[in-house]
Amino acid sequence: MPSATTTAARAATPVRQTRTPAPGLFLTLLAVCSAVTAANIYLAAPLLSLMARDFGSAPSALAWIASVAQLGYAVGLLFFAPLGDSANRRRLVTGLTLVTTIGLAASAAAPGAATLAVAVFVASAATVIPQLLVPLVAERAPAERRARHVAAVIAGLFTGIVAARVLGGLAGQAFGWRWVFGGAAVLTLVLGLATALVLPSQRRREGPLFAGLVALPSVLRHSPDLWRACVRQAGMFGAWSALWTSLALLLTGPEYGLSTATAGLFGLFGLTASAVAPLAGGLVDRFGAARVVRSAYLLAAVSVPLFWLGGHVLGALFAAAIAIHAALVASHVANQTLALTATSAPATANTAYVVAGFAGGATASALAGFAYSHYGWGGVCAVAGVWLVLGWGLTAVRR
Repeated sequence: MPSATTTAARAATPVRQTRTPAPGLFLTLLAVCSAVTAANIYLAAPLLSLMARDFGSAPSALAWIASVAQLGYAVGLLFFAPLGDSANRRRLVTGLTLVTTIGLAASAAAPGAATLAVAVFVASAATVIPQLLVPLVAERAPAERRARHVAAVIAGLFTGIVAARVLGGLAGQAFGWRWVFGGAAVLTLVLGLATALVLPSQRRREGPLFAGLVALPSVLRHSPDLWRACVRQAGMFGAWSALWTSLALLLTGPEYGLSTATAGLFGLFGLTASAVAPLAGGLVDRFGAARVVRSAYLLAAVSVPLFWLGGHVLGALFAAAIAIHAALVASHVANQTLALTATSAPATANTAYVVAGFAGGATASALAGFAYSHYGWGGVCAVAGVWLVLGWGLTAVRR
């Protein structure tokens, strides 16, 4: 039998090491890959009206497909993201890229809403690559600049979300919603494989492949900082998701009557997130995560009544969109940096953090669709307000 020394040496030896690009180029590639893959989760939101017309139903009847995408992403994170602590990252990213490409291609060819929902779920479950890259960035960054490096990838991620809404709406109006999914499949394949080529090719930790998933409840239970980050981001992301996934219904509905392409341009306000991310990273490095999250929640609380007023006043929607994106990204940078440094298993901790966020987002989106159908835009704003209260209240009462 091999000795303990031999086993330790084998565990410490990489399977195959690759030469990574210069730090700046490496970080840029990871940010661009995150942008492209994150966009896949939000492709459906600006295309609901076009898909409903194609399938012969009302747009509000298809709002649940946007929730399916977020739920699929949460499920994918639960099963795939913890593998970043143990699996060969290059092989994992390659495999997930191929599955995502197939799911997007199937979405483009879907003959009906049910088939589309299944394909969107598969594609979203596999498009978890950004959350495999963020722990890698946090590990490689100097401690005094960790939040800023994490923020660079987060900025790419939010740029992708904005692109999904803006370019998705424009391309859908010009070429049809099926071409949007087809184009996303091609971009995902190219960027995903390019990123996989520059990742370290090594298995990081010996033991069962899904040990991180098994250990997740214990890691969460024994880290109050991680638990707090999870709950607060679930509240923040739920409020953002409720408002943002329902916004296309308001803008293309009878109140404003905008076209899908024009409503998609509204997503340009989401560029606030990309601009705020580097600033938020610097603030976290300087003042700490808790202070940044508290300020973000206050800003989000201000945005909810502005969104309600925006049901009739377009200028209020402009201000609300800027405020909610700034609040979301500042909270995300702070909470994710805290989650990545709260335990000795960053990929597992990151899984708990992002699953909590997207589970909160998917639930809030589903409730927002129901609220919009029965209570209008005011019901959507109420869902967002409740999520913020829950996110902050549940963490304020636990020591």
